[in-house]
Amino acid sequence: MGIMGNTKDVRIREVSLYFLPIKTRVPLKFGPETTYEVTCARVRMVVETRNGKTAEGWGETPLSVAWVWPSEAPYQAREAKLKEFTQILLAAFRRFEQWGHPMELGHVFLEEILPAIHRVYNAEGPARGEKPKKKSGTSDPLGPLPWLAALVCSSPFDLALHDAYGTVHQVPTYSTYTKEYMNQDLASFYNPGEDAQNEFRHFRGKYPADYFRTPPERVLKAWHLVGGKDPLDERDLTGSEPQDGYPLLLSDWIRTDGLTALKIKLTGVDPQWDYRRIVTVGRIALAQNVDWLTADFNCTVQDPSYVTEILDRLLYEYPRIYASILYIEQPFPYDLEAHPLDVHSVSARKPLFMDESAHDWRYLRMGRVLGWTGVALKTCKTQTGALLSLCWAKAHGMTLMVQDLTNPMLAQIPHVLLASHAGTILGVESNSMQFYPDASKFEAVVHPGLYRRTHGCLDLSTLGGSGFGYRVAEIGRPLPPEEREIQLIQEARP
Repeated sequence: MGIMGNTKDVRIREVSLYFLPIKTRVPLKFGPETTYEVTCARVRMVVETRNGKTAEGWGETPLSVAWVWPSEAPYQAREAKLKEFTQILLAAFRRFEQWGHPMELGHVFLEEILPAIHRVYNAEGPARGEKPKKKSGTSDPLGPLPWLAALVCSSPFDLALHDAYGTVHQVPTYSTYTKEYMNQDLASFYNPGEDAQNEFRHFRGKYPADYFRTPPERVLKAWHLVGGKDPLDERDLTGSEPQDGYPLLLSDWIRTDGLTALKIKLTGVDPQWDYRRIVTVGRIALAQNVDWLTADFNCTVQDPSYVTEILDRLLYEYPRIYASILYIEQPFPYDLEAHPLDVHSVSARKPLFMDESAHDWRYLRMGRVLGWTGVALKTCKTQTGALLSLCWAKAHGMTLMVQDLTNPMLAQIPHVLLASHAGTILGVESNSMQFYPDASKFEAVVHPGLYRRTHGCLDLSTLGGSGFGYRVAEIGRPLPPEEREIQLIQEARP
């Protein structure tokens, strides 16, 4: 996609990368894997305008190993690969010299540069002096880095670019997704072929802001995550839990934070356990006037009947719990091309939302044909990609949600901003305060309503100024030394 000239265009001048390690206060279960730590990648990026004005922007994303790369391989080995790939992207963004709006620059990177880097990385790996000699018939025991992992590693750079663009123009970033700032309309991003022009005609003359909720929400209902390891009552406690003043039991969380929406993590491989878990959580919810539930099977279900049988049994045995389930999230393997399951039987019972499957708008188009009715957006798949998915989904009648990646610190802010502008089915998932509340102490001083759920809600009123409204200078978080860049063995070209 060629980028036309615009006096509001920017290009990247400087990029810095930092890794911030975090320990969880309680275990976080992702499907079959349990997480006890996470590393957040934070990026500082300086952009310049055509008249020489400069400003910095910030982006941050947890490198959530278990979510992006489910595997029986050691956690540390997979995390090391994610960090290494992020350092390779640091070098790539430092060499990225195009001018444009962040949507345009981000799209070029996602469509042309990132796939080439991902392909070369999986084929050859990074430079380590002498090129390694591969033995015939051998391969990396970890397997290839998943595309979802590549997106997550790219997202802090993309977020920093969007933040810097708003800051250099001294306006909120979300006000720049319009014709006034962008060179091209949405039809240009979806890049139809000659035989598909009619499919994309309704995007001509349209820009992302045309699909935003107006006005954006300033208070959002917060969904609480009920992890597979979370204690539900006193019998679940082992005595090893932290005594740090934060709640442990689900009932205590509901009372303390005024929760009205619970997301239940399930196994997807043990229907009896999953059913009992929904019933147990549902009973607690009903007893404490929680309004809504959702069930997340984390991509492990292989047959739609697994889900429909659970839902049908709930409808018969616990109709009030069934009625409180607002939607079902991503039960099936996220590779839609390898697992093109017809899921209409599930979406006939409850709205069915893509999450891990929704790499970009193309997968939404594929999923919609198969029976998916909604999409769970995530900023960790890049701001650029999330907005293109948002617009495509709204234009095709799909319902939206914004799901968490247990976002702490700065990562929480673009996350909630996306939800406030998207117009979700209900609020936003937010659970970093459950698993590492102290990680965000610096940010919580400036934005207390974003890191503590009050009356079941998050308050965005402290966000202000240009860019994403981080107010980084007021937060004053000390950062570790900058990470070095890493080069690929061969230069990745589209």
